[in-house]
Amino acid sequence: MESSSSYELNASVSSLEFLTLFLFRPLLAIVFVFSLLILGWFLAWKLVLVHVPLVQEIFGLRKKPVMPKPENRRRYTQIYNNMDSQSDASQW
Repeated sequence: MESSSSYELNASVSSLEFLTLFLFRPLLAIVFVFSLLILGWFLAWKLVLVHVPLVQEIFGLRKKPVMPKPENRRRYTQIYNNMDSQSDASQW
């Protein structure tokens, strides 16, 4: 009797080991790999990809507002405008 009960105990332990070996370990490995991939993607997104203009355009992320350039934005424009106004005044 004693040997049959120890045999059943060993059989139940081996089925638990079988279940652990072929079911839990692969599932845990897959979950671990996917968690590393998700963590890596999250870090890449937060640190790099958000700042790429193409990614911002594709995902409709916040863009910096485009300010229109002023008409008199350079010194040369002001100089030539002053010269034109002086020449117009001298013609009168």
